Amino acid sequence: MSAEVTATPDAAVEVIDVSRWYGNVVAVNGISFALGSGITGLLGPNGAGKTTLLNMMAGFLKPSAGDVRVLGEPAFGTPEMFRRVALVPEREAVYEFLTGYQFVLLSAQMHELPDAEEAALEAVRLVEMTDAADRATGGYSKGMKQRIKVAAALVHDPDVLLLDEPFNGMDPRQRLQMMDLLRRMATEGRTILFSSHILEEVERLSDNVLVVVAGRLAAAGDFRAIRKLMTDRPHTFTIRSSDNRALAKTLMAEESVFGTELADGTLVVRTNELGAFVLAAPRAAQSAGASLFEVRPEDESLESVFDYLVTR
Repeated sequence: MSAEVTATPDAAVEVIDVSRWYGNVVAVNGISFALGSGITGLLGPNGAGKTTLLNMMAGFLKPSAGDVRVLGEPAFGTPEMFRRVALVPEREAVYEFLTGYQFVLLSAQMHELPDAEEAALEAVRLVEMTDAADRATGGYSKGMKQRIKVAAALVHDPDVLLLDEPFNGMDPRQRLQMMDLLRRMATEGRTILFSSHILEEVERLSDNVLVVVAGRLAAAGDFRAIRKLMTDRPHTFTIRSSDNRALAKTLMAEESVFGTELADGTLVVRTNELGAFVLAAPRAAQSAGASLFEVRPEDESLESVFDYLVTR
């Protein structure tokens, strides 16, 4: 899977060989991609550089090298761009003494909208926060604060929406409502990029994905193809059974298994075909006359998946 996306003339967002460093720390390293309309997921473990990327696209950070262009203009140093772009930050960014409506209204007034009051009311309605609009945000749950931040970002009807871990703190109903809103916005031609470290969030909302690991673009493109690449990678399982030796012998006859090792009362099994192995393990145990006590994956963390994408 190629880790580069070729920029296109009609791209809403272009990131061209971009790096950003803080002293000796490299947060983003030589990343290139282009985004058109629709929803794209920015996937990666915590600390991968996702927030730095979003802040550069939003025009709040200047790249140390390379070029970020949004709607045909440099993202940094182009104040006019803020009328067409919005960022929903991950960090808490609400003034707790303001009501939800006042917070959104403040954003509308900063954008000098002709009818700021009506725009604020509509944005609050879009995120289903009308009932809590007159309450101080200091009493909001994290999920409510997330939604009111989205309302403030939507109040000026941006063409490009950037969201940093937008579903943090939301309950299942709130997540579904927010996903539905973002889908509707995408069908209207907007460009939406949201970051997440949760694979399932990206899978449910976007067809395209950018995978960032340690500041580098590890993979980019169709989510299904990248998900297949993640699933079809080598996997390691630790098994405890009533007869590890007999089970190891039986498993080695399975096409999905390419290695076994007996160590410290356990059996370590390596496979290239996760789905086939899941079906083969109980069948092999029955054939070997062994009882399975535990089958534990050893490399299923997101970090290990991302590391594989980088080093494959």
